[in-house]
Amino acid sequence: MKTDTAKQPETFVNTRMKALFVAQDDKPTTLREINLARLTPFQRGLLVTDGTVTRFIEAYTLMPVEVVLLQQTKQTLSAEHLWLQLPAGEEVISRQVVLQTHAPDKSPTITHTYADSLIVPKRLSQSVLDGLESNKQGLGGLLRHSGLETRRELLWCGIETLTELPSTIAHLEGKTFVSRAYRVFWDQEPLMLINEKFPL
Repeated sequence: MKTDTAKQPETFVNTRMKALFVAQDDKPTTLREINLARLTPFQRGLLVTDGTVTRFIEAYTLMPVEVVLLQQTKQTLSAEHLWLQLPAGEEVISRQVVLQTHAPDKSPTITHTYADSLIVPKRLSQSVLDGLESNKQGLGGLLRHSGLETRRELLWCGIETLTELPSTIAHLEGKTFVSRAYRVFWDQEPLMLINEKFPL
């Protein structure tokens, strides 16, 4: 019986990479299934990296990444949050940033990532909390410099079309993004839930 060898690598990539996402069946309904084999190596790397995305982009582009803080506010949960393991009434920090690079030839700014995070302040050190207000690093950089030995748990990934974006990246409204969500743990407790969206 003849085997379609062209399909074998695609099946392998989709099976192995999707196995990395522990809650793929619980992904939001706004996310469509993604054929991981059809992404570029750079896009697949962004989806599965368990290090800091900022470092990964810098290594790939050979350009410094600028972290632009779009919004950061304190909120009170109106209901229990499953992924953060918090009851209703707990305080969280909602944070939105963009990771971008500027080419030396004065080409237009390139937006690599739009990240939307929920952070549990009571589980973080004061130095990390201070860094959220004053530091231009991403969350990964702040955690690395804090000395906390954290781990990441990939939850789900997919493709989505974004609307109602902040004015800084409003030009990307209606565009397709590759998205992923993951949690950062320390001492068996989730510190934050991060949704990262990469323009396709």
